[in-house]
Amino acid sequence: MGEDTEKTIRVRTLFLSDMHLGTKGCQAGLLLDFLRDYDADEIYLVGDIVDGWQLKSGWFWPQSHNDVVQKLLRKVRKGSTLVYIPGNHDEFLRDYLGMTFGGIEVVDDRIHVAADGKRYLVIHGDQFDMVVRHAKWIAFLGDGAYTFALFINTHLNTIRRRLGLAYWSLSAWAKLKVKNAVNFIGKFEELLSAEAKRVGADGVICGHIHHAAHRQIAGLIYLNTGDWVESCTAIVEHYDGTMEVLHYPSVLRARAAAEEAERNTILTDPARAVA
Repeated sequence: MGEDTEKTIRVRTLFLSDMHLGTKGCQAGLLLDFLRDYDADEIYLVGDIVDGWQLKSGWFWPQSHNDVVQKLLRKVRKGSTLVYIPGNHDEFLRDYLGMTFGGIEVVDDRIHVAADGKRYLVIHGDQFDMVVRHAKWIAFLGDGAYTFALFINTHLNTIRRRLGLAYWSLSAWAKLKVKNAVNFIGKFEELLSAEAKRVGADGVICGHIHHAAHRQIAGLIYLNTGDWVESCTAIVEHYDGTMEVLHYPSVLRARAAAEEAERNTILTDPARAVA
């Protein structure tokens, strides 16, 4: 499905984060399909798009990762506005805050005004992760363990695909099962919501913790984009200002089910196919 087909879904704004291009865990194939399916007037890349940490330790950049970059650049050439908000894994881009490259603006954060007038603080969120902020060596150690978990996850899902089973994330399951991780997520959400309130926004849109969410916290709207390593999620703003968290594998499953239902209808009612 191409961007120019009538099946492309157009939205007002698209928020993506934590692609981790340059790592073997990046679900670049699914991400590329998503970018073919969805187009937007404005696109926010909310950090950890390129994984500079991993690329420093060993170069990994397959064609599929380059295709993702090219697809985003093509959207800019066709008129989409693109705002890049660096995260901790692509923090090297923070040296270029306030600059614009080929129509791509690099900023530390941004107040996004939705179609319904609501104001959202858009920020990666690592500034509020005390481990990353105050003990970076621990963060690097954790990143190594996380990379190992993704290695296992990749091979596990290769076997699952051969068995006809859906994608399943080992690391996402483990994080939600560990009490400390759950507590960390809750604290992170509270801190980001408090920051949105401090700057006079109605809500916050962030990434960083690889846990997509859309909820109310202390009267503020908390939205997390999730990631394209484990969950394959994004946030879209529709033209009426409605915000929606999209879990792309679920979108694909629903589409496949609808197509299967349509095929079955045609088989039972041949006149439908002629019509």
